[in-house]
Amino acid sequence: MTYTTSPIIFDGHNDFLLRFYRKSLTITDALKGTDTGQMDLPRAKAGGFGGGFYALYVPSDLGTASRASYEDKMNEPSYDLPLPEEVKWNDAIKVVLSEVATFKKLEKAGFLKGCTSTRDILTAFENDTIAGVLHMEGAEAIDEEFETLEVLYAAGLRSIGPVWSRPTKFGHGVPFRYPSTGDTGPGLTDLGKKLVTECNRLGIMLDVSHLNEKGFDDLAAMTDAPIVATHSNAYAICPHARNLTDRQLAVIAESDGMVGLNFAVAFLRPDGQQNVDTDIELMLRHLDYLMEKLGEDRVGLGSDFDGADIPQNIKDLSGLTRLREAMREHGYGEELMAKLCHSNWMRALQKTWKEQ
Repeated sequence: MTYTTSPIIFDGHNDFLLRFYRKSLTITDALKGTDTGQMDLPRAKAGGFGGGFYALYVPSDLGTASRASYEDKMNEPSYDLPLPEEVKWNDAIKVVLSEVATFKKLEKAGFLKGCTSTRDILTAFENDTIAGVLHMEGAEAIDEEFETLEVLYAAGLRSIGPVWSRPTKFGHGVPFRYPSTGDTGPGLTDLGKKLVTECNRLGIMLDVSHLNEKGFDDLAAMTDAPIVATHSNAYAICPHARNLTDRQLAVIAESDGMVGLNFAVAFLRPDGQQNVDTDIELMLRHLDYLMEKLGEDRVGLGSDFDGADIPQNIKDLSGLTRLREAMREHGYGEELMAKLCHSNWMRALQKTWKEQ
């Protein structure tokens, strides 16, 4: 491992598995490399990517034209994109099982190692293997009796975001709205509160990214685990509904939780624009601000690779070398670099997974 590929990076969020569900990537191409998307094995090695949370995400039924329309609207001075409709359980479970199967196939092919403990993750680092943790982004595939939660836990699920940016039977996601706070609707449903209790019982990490403010407050009031936002940024810099206010950051700090920096340009830029001509310096501004509010032990990275438009100077996994270079030039010492790149995630997971 070279200076530019260390410290190794453990990342809070990616949508890599969705590419397989959409038939835009094969396991063979993931292993040998491709010129599409943002992640594959050669680029992971080139960027010093050690692993992270692999999202089980059910896409809303948006065609290519609708997705393009959304992208265009996010380049207007202000925007308020309508929330997609709720995805029903019988549709969601099919997608999630397909993505879990892909994860298992990737493990069998040697692309990654499925991990359910920090010891597993650190061992993967030592063996120069990508460490993969299953995360659910939007809990639509969890049934009302929580039987699928037990099954998915047995399959390796260790992190859940109750919502994506749409309503579910558990709570309400924030819209892609700029400028706006996340105070956009009601809190967790009774079933959502039961989900928090069940996740606490099992030691599954709860992710507040995409959750609206009232839902955030409900979760914070009842969880016994650190509050984590795997891929969110500072509202004070970018006033987007997806970002965290100072009040929310204070609640996260009090819980000894953490925030992973989202690389999505619309959540980085003060103007909220979907413009990849965005300087890495803006990412450092968010990191500095998050550390100011949370402390240097509670901030990490949560890229959203393969799920977001990111700064063109990073572009894909291989560009993590340029992020490290910028962090060092910004004055981050090696101890702080290690914390931001992976150690803080290990600390949060040890507490959440009840290893301490």
